[in-house]
Amino acid sequence: MITQAHKLQEMVEKNSRNTAKKTRFIAITSGKGGVGKSTISSNIAYLMAHYGLKVGIFDADIGLANLDVMFNVKIKKNILHVLKGEATVRDIIIPVVPNLVLIPGESGDEILKYSDGSMFERFMQEADVLDDLDVLLIDTGAGIGEHIQLFLNVADDVIVVTVPDPAAITDAYATIKVTSKIRSKISLIFNQVRSEKEATLLFDKIAKVARANIGPSLELDLLGKVNADEKVGRSIKQRKIFSKENPLSPTTRDLEKIVKKLSRNLERNVLVSSEESGIQGLFKRLMTHF
Repeated sequence: MITQAHKLQEMVEKNSRNTAKKTRFIAITSGKGGVGKSTISSNIAYLMAHYGLKVGIFDADIGLANLDVMFNVKIKKNILHVLKGEATVRDIIIPVVPNLVLIPGESGDEILKYSDGSMFERFMQEADVLDDLDVLLIDTGAGIGEHIQLFLNVADDVIVVTVPDPAAITDAYATIKVTSKIRSKISLIFNQVRSEKEATLLFDKIAKVARANIGPSLELDLLGKVNADEKVGRSIKQRKIFSKENPLSPTTRDLEKIVKKLSRNLERNVLVSSEESGIQGLFKRLMTHF
């Protein structure tokens, strides 16, 4: 654990010596609810921030936002208030731990009225407050809805989270198949598995079906696995981040390995203008689809 953490720390320090880097947008999604997508997202965000990256996590699960509960923070205003002109982006940003901020989403249906170009124009007016982010994690909703695919299309990396359950695997593949129309590479995380072997076998089955039905144009990547651990459920109920409360757990080591792989991608980022950074950069990309 110490050796791995040390290597990750060195990688982050090397990365932080560059300035004005383009924020890397990582979308985390799932085929169905209940597979631990938001748990994975929140723990990845925490670990990245813990090792010195400047991280934002955007709760883009439109209508079912819940990351404020995961992080045990209180929010007074969220993305809906910005869209309605009742708050600025700065007003809604919630510091979680050092180097990590939450951009809270809306848990009601009203936000669906704003899922058009005007939604992004409002953000672009003030979103430079987040231009210094190294990473912006986008915790999307589950399924293959149009607004979900919009975020998957503009992200630098797309990660699908699933569990070793037949229904979840079927839905994960459906998400992969639809997303393959707009993405040439998709990563997978297998949550709540018993071993590396189980995750590899499941991945191989999905990859085989994808090759037969989607073709060689899609690159599937096994980003990692997260072992089943009853302590994770207890942490969620207690509104605590598992990897923070259990730093020496084998499950935390699984998450560390995933973070290490994602951090390697940051080294490929190039120096760009601030307009391509932070959440403003994300919404500039989204605007091209309207």
